Amino acid sequence: MQDSLYRARGFTAIAGTDEAGRGPWAGPVYAAAVILPDNVRLPGLDDSKKLSEKKREELFPLIQQHAIAWCIASASVEEIDTLNIREASFLAMKRSIKGLQTIPDLVLSDGFNIPNFDLPNEGIVKGDSKLRCIAAASILAKVARDHYMLEQDTLYPEYAFAKHKGYGTKIHQEALAKHGACPIHRKTFAPIKALNVQ
Repeated sequence: MQDSLYRARGFTAIAGTDEAGRGPWAGPVYAAAVILPDNVRLPGLDDSKKLSEKKREELFPLIQQHAIAWCIASASVEEIDTLNIREASFLAMKRSIKGLQTIPDLVLSDGFNIPNFDLPNEGIVKGDSKLRCIAAASILAKVARDHYMLEQDTLYPEYAFAKHKGYGTKIHQEALAKHGACPIHRKTFAPIKALNVQ
């Protein structure tokens, strides 16, 4: 992965950030920010979407253990419904970066630049596959969000959140049609509005 290219440009505290949960119909959007040391070895580190759940769970504590700094943050369902999911995702990323104990001199994000942000930042297309710091952030965000949705499954078992994590699967659609929305559903999302869920 290409983190060394940025170190060669003189940056020393490079934070990667990524979000998890833009697509689901329920639950907050999570984000993480990670600053990794230059020589860290994390075998199997990659974009969280390419890894098995087991591998993500293995890497989750290792990233936290070896990182110079890390932070996980979120934006709530209410913030998603108020702002829209894109802006809520950026809000979660900003919160994760601001929560780092070390102030980065460069922030690298997956896909897009972070707008209206007071630190130098650069969006990298497919950054979670190209840069270790973004890949690490993607894993922290994904695992943390999955853990949250597992907790919600115990509160709202009729929706089977443990199986689909809030994504729009057939099981989820059927549960919505039968039970309506629960407090963690994103009521402004078109698929839920189309089901006439109040």
